Amino acid sequence: MAVDEAASMIDPKNKPKRNKFALACAILASMTSILLGYDIGVMSGAALYIQRDLKVSDVQIEILSGIINLYSPVGSFIAGRTSDWIGRRYTIALAGVIFFVGAILMGFSPNYAFLMFGRFFAGVGIGFAFLIAPIFLNGGILIGYISNYGFSKLPLRLGWRLMLGVGAVPAIFLAVAVLAMPESPRWLVAQGRLGEAKRILHKISDSEEEARLRLADIKDTAGIPQDCDDDVVLVTKRSHGQGVWKELFLHPSRAVCHIFIASLGIHFFAQATGIDAVVLYSPRIFQNAGIKSDNYLLLATVAVGFVKTASVLVATFLLDRAGRRVLLLCSVSGLILSLVTLGVCLTVVGHSGSTLTWAIGLSIAAVLAYASTFSIGSGPITWVYSSEIFPLRLRAQGVAIGAVVNRVTSGVISMTFLSLCKAITTGGAFFLFAGVAVAAWIFHYTMLPETRGKTLEEIEGSFGNFWRNPKPKGLHCANGDAQLRSTAQTSTDVD
Repeated sequence: MAVDEAASMIDPKNKPKRNKFALACAILASMTSILLGYDIGVMSGAALYIQRDLKVSDVQIEILSGIINLYSPVGSFIAGRTSDWIGRRYTIALAGVIFFVGAILMGFSPNYAFLMFGRFFAGVGIGFAFLIAPIFLNGGILIGYISNYGFSKLPLRLGWRLMLGVGAVPAIFLAVAVLAMPESPRWLVAQGRLGEAKRILHKISDSEEEARLRLADIKDTAGIPQDCDDDVVLVTKRSHGQGVWKELFLHPSRAVCHIFIASLGIHFFAQATGIDAVVLYSPRIFQNAGIKSDNYLLLATVAVGFVKTASVLVATFLLDRAGRRVLLLCSVSGLILSLVTLGVCLTVVGHSGSTLTWAIGLSIAAVLAYASTFSIGSGPITWVYSSEIFPLRLRAQGVAIGAVVNRVTSGVISMTFLSLCKAITTGGAFFLFAGVAVAAWIFHYTMLPETRGKTLEEIEGSFGNFWRNPKPKGLHCANGDAQLRSTAQTSTDVD
């Protein structure tokens, strides 16, 4: 309460300028997501030349492209532990080193087996990168696509190796540069190093008042008395997971059960609608549409990366204005339309003996529309929504399980797409994704209530009503508030 009262005393008119040092630190820390995006995107074009050079099959290419998604949970698990042991800063530096090793191994790969070994390090690095919000993911994918186009002009044996190996340069830069960053104040307080945390908060905050409020909040979370001003204190380690797994799996309340299903569903459908098939295999898709030149294939892929990156900027403006639910439903509607269009075009081309210019143009437009609608809604909302619906006591474990579902589903899609296309044609594969998108729309409509502008208690109270979305107006009337508090209290009695 004291923190809230102090916060209310800050005059918005006298709000200080943004702390440029803090902004620089945040951007530098988020650079891991560029490495993440680069490793995902660069394989799209590199796979074409790897297959020609190493004479590997489509199944081997599928495994090579998608296996990193199955390795990434290993990296996330390790990153979670190292963050507790050595701090956030050194964990980011370690991520840079892992990305560097992976890029070097892939760049100097003499054969397929060695390439797979390098992909293991890349996958673990991706798991580390997911520890931080992947805000520059699409930017990294775009850079990967541009790298494909640039290095495609080189000799076959050299081009794809440089595509993969050049990722070592920003990785080692990140590993070194991040050491100039201050350590996370939250981690320092958790270690009992209050004096260091105070100094860093004063350095990265916009004002003395903000630094004091943030320190008070961190001390409260760590269980340190507010009147404790010692530089070094003894902090009792808390067990954050005690009872959480039982509440999630064995004795969930109706609201928690609904929240858990909603989180798993939104992560599953985000990947099952085929986004990684488009990101990883867009040159193959355009090839099937009728484009023959590598130059035009990779240029079209660069356009996909550009549209994805630009669309994320649109999402940042719409997320709080339109609301999560409306934006998500509109996004999935766009996915359905673009997937059906792409399926029709590829099917027509597959049954035609000649190049159809209109089908090529419409296929490119459909892929661009798909990438745009995904990046405006389904892509970013999946992570935002799944993190904000869990009560604080369940958030860490709930979000982690959702992320694993996301990565495993992504791995399955990317490791089976080429085989699926052979079995039911490329057009048939996108009709299948369209069917999954229809199921996703129904799931989102019936299972996901709006969360925009709600407190944690209000969000938890919105869940538990399966198959129907509670009317938002009822949340703001007196009787509705009383009933909502009662529901929220009932759902927290499990503790």
